[in-house]
Amino acid sequence: MTAFQEAILRVVRLVPAGKVVSYGQVAAYVGTPRAARQVGWAMRSLEGAPDFPWWRVLNNAGKITIKGNLYNSAQTQKEFLEAEGVQISTAFELDMERYRYRPDATTLATLKLDPAYIDTVLAKYDM
Repeated sequence: MTAFQEAILRVVRLVPAGKVVSYGQVAAYVGTPRAARQVGWAMRSLEGAPDFPWWRVLNNAGKITIKGNLYNSAQTQKEFLEAEGVQISTAFELDMERYRYRPDATTLATLKLDPAYIDTVLAKYDM
């Protein structure tokens, strides 16, 4: 497993049930802003990782965009989120701002990010 994949696992595991993050947020929280697409690719390679709540990550517009694979689909992601109390429309959309996870500075500091960078991330996501 690469360091990037391990960082993604750490971040996604922080997201509590009933909350979601965007691929871009994960990228920001691992210290690689603008790498949302790479986060998606890396997450796909983490299939089967234990205790990995992948379903809590979706696009920034609040739309489930998983194309599906042998194990999971958009419907699977929808069902997992609904089981956690997240309301999803029939178009696989949710109110991103209502359900967005916003970790505090202390939580972000556990990710060993530079304090100045943490301030930038906090400002970006209005935390």
